[in-house]
Amino acid sequence: MEKTEEFILAMVSAGADLIEIGIPFSDPIAEGPVIQQANIRALSAGAKLSGIFSMVEGLRRKIETPLVFLTYFNPVFHLGCRRFFNECAKTEVDGIIIPDLPFEEQPEVRDAAASQGVEVISLIAPTSAQRIQRIAAEAEGFLYVVSSMGVTGIRQNIETDLEGIIKTARVTAKVPAAVGFGINTPKQAADIARFADGVIVGSAIVKIIAEHRDSAAPHLAEYVKTMKQAITR
Repeated sequence: MEKTEEFILAMVSAGADLIEIGIPFSDPIAEGPVIQQANIRALSAGAKLSGIFSMVEGLRRKIETPLVFLTYFNPVFHLGCRRFFNECAKTEVDGIIIPDLPFEEQPEVRDAAASQGVEVISLIAPTSAQRIQRIAAEAEGFLYVVSSMGVTGIRQNIETDLEGIIKTARVTAKVPAAVGFGINTPKQAADIARFADGVIVGSAIVKIIAEHRDSAAPHLAEYVKTMKQAITR
């Protein structure tokens, strides 16, 4: 966990506006090979919810950057919704993304999260179609717009009409819209930033950590700095 904290601090210092912390799970159905392998490494090393909450508590003494968990419903259900979000409140976690929790099944989780001031981030996929405005109307924190069909992972080309999806969402949305899944180059980030409020990068960052291991911090900082420059020019 010490290295994870170091990596997060490096990315924050390089300009990351929000940090998404993945809680490892044995069956991460929305993830491609890079993040699947990261889940396996973390679980094999003994990663536990208690340790992750402790790490976040330590981070909060050093940074004010928004922190959002990404996990699957099983870890939340296993601990219990009320207890899970109590811990989120204690450690000042700002939000949570649960990819396998459909929008229509969010109310129980939303109630428990809202009671502790934690926002449940909704996802809009290319297949959301007629549900886009309904999901957007109730979105909290920010709207996570999924760039492509399939799982997470680096993509060379993103051909979805993301600008159209975001335009549709903004009719009812009261929160910013950020695009994730597959984004990994400064050009992709710059192109998307023309019409989106934010860009979400996951697999490319996890890949840097996998390649450089304990010495990844400066590489992460340089990568985040480059991506941030691309979207702020």
